[in-house]
Amino acid sequence: MIEIGQTAPDFTLPQDGGPEVTLSSLEGGPVVVYFYPRDDTSGCTLEALDFTAEADAFRNSGATVLGISKDSIAAHGKFRAKHDLGIALLSDAESDVCERYGVWVEKNMYGRKSMGIERSTFLIDSDGTVARIWRKVKVKGHVAEVLEAVAAL
Repeated sequence: MIEIGQTAPDFTLPQDGGPEVTLSSLEGGPVVVYFYPRDDTSGCTLEALDFTAEADAFRNSGATVLGISKDSIAAHGKFRAKHDLGIALLSDAESDVCERYGVWVEKNMYGRKSMGIERSTFLIDSDGTVARIWRKVKVKGHVAEVLEAVAAL
């Protein structure tokens, strides 16, 4: 399990509509890495729209926002186009990054157990150290809280 103060696990993942993204290449500015269960579901859409609405504020703070799910690049492209999203969406189809960040967990919905992504956000400072962690995120108000934390770095 990742903890605050640890070096964030590095990764390289494909992005929709762009080149692969390597976390360590983004050092020098804060990075917000948020994991979400699935493209185009209600909570995930709201969260992506909230991050998009504040994209300029994150950029003005020097921060990069990366959304990660197991969805394919093609699914990300459709999701982006449908909702005019303004943030990078990365595909972790094999769950490797999800597992290293501890967000690939057993879920229990209506008595049925399955594996899935726990909605979580990690704020990584300019040196690559985990500065804040939000687990089991409730979407409403979350992006504002993350933006405040970025501004406080």
